[in-house]
Amino acid sequence: MDMTTAFNEHDPFDGARTYDPADSVADTEVDATLASPSHHVDGIPEQGQLELEERYALRRVAGLSTELEDITEVEYRSLRLERVVLIGVWSSGTQLDADNSLIELKQLAETAGALVLDGLTQRRSKPDPATYVGSGKAAELRDIVESSGADTVICDGELTPGQLRQLEEVVKVKVIDRTALILDIFAQHARSREGKAQVELAQLTYLLPRLRGWGESLSRQAGGRAGGGNGGVGLRGPGETKIETDRRRINSKMAKLRRQLAQMATSREVKRDQRRTRQVPAVAIAGYTNAGKSSLLNRLTGAGVLVENALFATLDPTVRQARTPDGRAFTLSDTVGFVRHLPHQLVEAFRSTLEEVADADLILHVVDGSHPDPEQQLAAVRTVFAEIGAQDVPELIVINKTDAADPTVLKQLRTRVPGAVEVSARTGAGVGELVRAISEALPTLEREVRVLVPYDRGDLVSRVYEEGRILHEEYTGEGTALHAMVPDVLANLLEGFATAETR
Repeated sequence: MDMTTAFNEHDPFDGARTYDPADSVADTEVDATLASPSHHVDGIPEQGQLELEERYALRRVAGLSTELEDITEVEYRSLRLERVVLIGVWSSGTQLDADNSLIELKQLAETAGALVLDGLTQRRSKPDPATYVGSGKAAELRDIVESSGADTVICDGELTPGQLRQLEEVVKVKVIDRTALILDIFAQHARSREGKAQVELAQLTYLLPRLRGWGESLSRQAGGRAGGGNGGVGLRGPGETKIETDRRRINSKMAKLRRQLAQMATSREVKRDQRRTRQVPAVAIAGYTNAGKSSLLNRLTGAGVLVENALFATLDPTVRQARTPDGRAFTLSDTVGFVRHLPHQLVEAFRSTLEEVADADLILHVVDGSHPDPEQQLAAVRTVFAEIGAQDVPELIVINKTDAADPTVLKQLRTRVPGAVEVSARTGAGVGELVRAISEALPTLEREVRVLVPYDRGDLVSRVYEEGRILHEEYTGEGTALHAMVPDVLANLLEGFATAETR
């Protein structure tokens, strides 16, 4: 039996409002300052803070909008979310799971700049193939939209082109799905040339099967003289429709974007090869969106990247160097956050970026300890790991935000995830233990060497410091005597300087 649950003023959607730029920036400044002690150097703000201020320099003014009369035109204009109603179909799991999923959709909508007015879920064995929620519930949804004054309906799932069209015809306002919402957030937050190209490719991939025309846009272009006798062989007839022309142009644009991304991926691969040649271990920070990955990177390396309490705040990967307590160098890379039902278009478009995770020697899987259901986040991230071929990379679970976590949830996580490290990137608690855990989890150095390196080969001594672990060092009249554990490649370079003890 169908059941619709509406969130009223006593439910989790109580007090939902448009994201306030002033509040957001103020909160983020506190978090960023605590996350990175070097927030300002000589009064100069860090790059992440400048990016955050730029993000909120221009925001939409509520109530000033121009609505199109013909709702079929929504495929040809940019998403502009203002007053929205959320709708989800609950087909598996518990009611709590359905509520948590819709609460996450609310957070996504607010990140995109929307004011969430209401949220509903319907109990069904599967979504209706015609209108997603069934004809009766679609009519009820229309009444809620009219009474609340909403201009957009967001569905908690990926809708087919037919479902989008038919639901729009019933509710008489714009309808988008979860995938389009996430793509819109990515389009707002992408900053680098590669990130913008990746998002554009994902958007075009999503848009291509959903193209539809209206009015004169479906009129046919004449072949020759619209079927007249002077068109010539093969040129008579109705010709090509406007929508077919759009499809062809989109396919051409997608091919161009793929070529550009392939060139950027080559550059990224060259940089990775350089790090592999020098045998510098790579550690990738991955996890659910808003789990605190960027804050953790700032805490460990002082990178100064943008930190914001919002979903998908940072998209562009950042790579920084760090050192273990015994001086061994390794790289830390911050990657794009994951989410339940991450659109496959994004996984495909961001594949070159996500390869940072698949090629890493160790994954720091960051989990939001303050979330009501962190285990579901763990499962969602591991699903994406499997999609990108990173399921076999060694994984170190890092439970973040312990300062704001429920002790009961933390206790359950300790039982379910033994060996996890608990930290707070905001306060710095547990970071020392995390660094030690990273040092122990990195690939072991392969060879022990005892060498006497001449003073004119200081470059080799420098590499031993960067890539190896020095057990003993002594300066003699002929050079620097080293007893160290080093990677196999560096050991081969040092063979000519081996002392009698190792020959």
